Amino acid sequence: MGSNTRLIQFLQQELAVSSTEIAVLLRHPEQAHAPLPMLLWQYGLISLQQLIQIFDWLEAQAHLNSDNWLLVNNN
Repeated sequence: MGSNTRLIQFLQQELAVSSTEIAVLLRHPEQAHAPLPMLLWQYGLISLQQLIQIFDWLEAQAHLNSDNWLLVNNN
């Protein structure tokens, strides 16, 4: 499962961002130049607190991925 898929699931399940809102932003031309969480905040679809929550989640995912990489490559 890709990280973008996990992010979208997190947005829908934890922050109640609709799949329609996500789909619109994924088709938006700015999406190629700006991270999805920033676009959600810029267009008022999430609050600043929710944006911080997303970045905290992304950071935790990065740590999990690096820990998994270490486990796989050290065995």
